[in-house]
Amino acid sequence: MEGVAMASVGSAAAAPEPTDWLGHPVSCVDCPHGDIRAEGRCDRGRVCVRDRRARRIDRFFAGNPGEAEKYLAHPYFEIRALAAKRASIFLLPPLVDDPEPDVRAAVAQRLPLPRIIHLREDPDRKVRMVMAQRLEGAALVAMLGDPDYAVRLVAVRHVPPDVLPSAMHDPDPQVRCEVARRVKPDVLPAMLWDSDPLVRITVAERLEPSQLVALVDDDDLRVRFVVAERGAAAALPALCRDPDPEVRARAEQRLAALRTGPSAEQTHTEDGNGSRA
Repeated sequence: MEGVAMASVGSAAAAPEPTDWLGHPVSCVDCPHGDIRAEGRCDRGRVCVRDRRARRIDRFFAGNPGEAEKYLAHPYFEIRALAAKRASIFLLPPLVDDPEPDVRAAVAQRLPLPRIIHLREDPDRKVRMVMAQRLEGAALVAMLGDPDYAVRLVAVRHVPPDVLPSAMHDPDPQVRCEVARRVKPDVLPAMLWDSDPLVRITVAERLEPSQLVALVDDDDLRVRFVVAERGAAAALPALCRDPDPEVRARAEQRLAALRTGPSAEQTHTEDGNGSRA
């Protein structure tokens, strides 16, 4: 125990001194927030607006939101971005075209859409991702054509399900997976033969059991296992001859349970919705 205590003391002693955004040591001597420090609302190395670390700056503004407006023009972009989260929205318009994307993203989260609509074409994807979270209607649908997959991924999570078929052939499999999770069931069969197995797995997890027979010969054993877990009886005989032993075992187990009766099948799977451990 004594050794552990000594190690803790040693690690604490080795903790680096807090520095500001220019690399200078943080000092409370010339800090303008002496009154705040006296009230315990800032703490050097933990809650400090002069620190270079964003978390410590954010803690300062969280505890002292009235100070945020004083820092909207600070030369350090982290301070401007974090101040923009707390300051009055009436003070934010000058930051709409800030040179730093983190600042523009913070502003995009708060200002009314008519004031920031041009940011949907911002050169930085993090700003466009914020816009994809906030836009609606035709403006949001247009984000499905963004050149960056991360922006399109946010867009497919927010567009109405009726619009999702237009993104079924997105070049990125992560986007197509999200489409498969949200698209209406009657559209899912069109994604049965997607080139990416993770997309096909997502489709197989949502299709009606009777539709899964189309995937019994899928190249990916994970897809076939989902079919063995959820597929209707017609899909199981072929999977009992599957080259993968786990797929075979699950198909044989379910087929035997189905032949025994519904109660036995329910022991292994509930309504055909199983999952691989």
